[in-house]
Amino acid sequence: MTGRADAARPAAVVVGGGLAGITAALRLAEADHRVTLVEGRPRLGGLAFSFQRGELTVDNGQHVYLRCCTAYRGLLDRLGAARLVHLQDRLDVPVLGVSGPAGAPVRTLGRLRRAGLPVPLHLAGSLARYPHLGPADRARVVRGALALQGLDLADPALDAVSFGDWLRGNGQNARTIAALWDLVGVATLNARADQVSLALAAMVFKTGLLSDPGASDIGTAAVPLGTIHHDRALAELERAGVKVLLRARAAELKPASPQHAVRLEGGELLTADTVVLAGAQDTAAALLPPDAVDGQDRLAGFGTAPILNVHVVYDRKVLRRPFFAALGSPVQWVFDRTAHSGLAGTELGRAHPGAQYLALSQSAVQDEIDLPVAELRRRYLPELARLLPAADGAGVLDFFVTRERTATFDPAPGTAALRPTARTKVPGLLLAGAWTATGWPATMEGAVRSGHAAADAALAAAGTRLPVDRGDGRWPR
Repeated sequence: MTGRADAARPAAVVVGGGLAGITAALRLAEADHRVTLVEGRPRLGGLAFSFQRGELTVDNGQHVYLRCCTAYRGLLDRLGAARLVHLQDRLDVPVLGVSGPAGAPVRTLGRLRRAGLPVPLHLAGSLARYPHLGPADRARVVRGALALQGLDLADPALDAVSFGDWLRGNGQNARTIAALWDLVGVATLNARADQVSLALAAMVFKTGLLSDPGASDIGTAAVPLGTIHHDRALAELERAGVKVLLRARAAELKPASPQHAVRLEGGELLTADTVVLAGAQDTAAALLPPDAVDGQDRLAGFGTAPILNVHVVYDRKVLRRPFFAALGSPVQWVFDRTAHSGLAGTELGRAHPGAQYLALSQSAVQDEIDLPVAELRRRYLPELARLLPAADGAGVLDFFVTRERTATFDPAPGTAALRPTARTKVPGLLLAGAWTATGWPATMEGAVRSGHAAADAALAAAGTRLPVDRGDGRWPR
């Protein structure tokens, strides 16, 4: 990279190597800062990462994005990873409902998909044929969608109301909430309607389903998450001149003028004009100096919510679509991870050429997150057999779970007041992370947006010319 001599270039330290930290570091480097990124783990990517289980490459959890996630898509462009993901041409979600006992289940397949029509007609045909709701309940959903369209996302009063209360007040019942609102909301917000702020829920549904016909098209990684969020990110950070320190945990932040100091657990002291705390909320709270943000004591009450992922390798193919959502079962979303994991090239895959690896993504599972693996096996294998006929009698070659006990912030009513902005009261000290005040729930999109916000705030405060972008948080293609 070219620019001023090192001594004349401002220094920045970014604490945290998740998507927020990666974004902030790249933006600051592009503005001719000397950037050091500090990450306590041995890899980048935050909670969207991969690891090895023997020969198998495993994503810690299934992460998806939507076409409306412009900031995350921009990061993919910046990392040269746009060809490593798959984005649907049009939203198409198979929804498999099951009822009855394990020995004689009744299965009903429906689909939520969009047509090439303007909003809200793009979903009308799909809803009219949706078998999990009767005609009266489909009309209820239309009533709810129209009411959502009328909400002002800038109204702070929305954050004081639960989404469940609002839904019931606008004609929804237990069937419509389960078969549609929670089907989408639990996966995107990591909480059920009664535990979610209306402000966050309205943002998700208005932006994803009711803003643009293609906004809700689903994107997934076509390779292990680590290939994108660690390998590609590390290469681009180093190419931009960022010094990346892995297995380096920040132990203390000493704000001062003219430069701040970050002390690492190993004793090394990093000085910088700008420090971006881009880790989880508890990590940032532990490093923040007193009174750095308004109501700082409230950060201690900022709750978290878990996500459980159940991984099953069968000795044969049991699922013939990339993913589906389930109704009438504790199973929520199921994804085929066979190709991504490299299963076919493992010893296990060679011994069982038709083997298939499925991953179950289970959100808002506070009552299950600490259950023993054996109990989760007893709970979920019979459910998969109820949902998938081919799984009934199939051999299970491997079964394991990954747990993120603090996967997201708790999106409960009142959350907005707890989320700080990127700016703090300490000059040169910024916050980033999906938990900050992005207006988005705890998603990859929210994390990337927070990284942009922190870098832009730091550069604006210093009077530095901002890196050119497209006005929507994305890097130019």
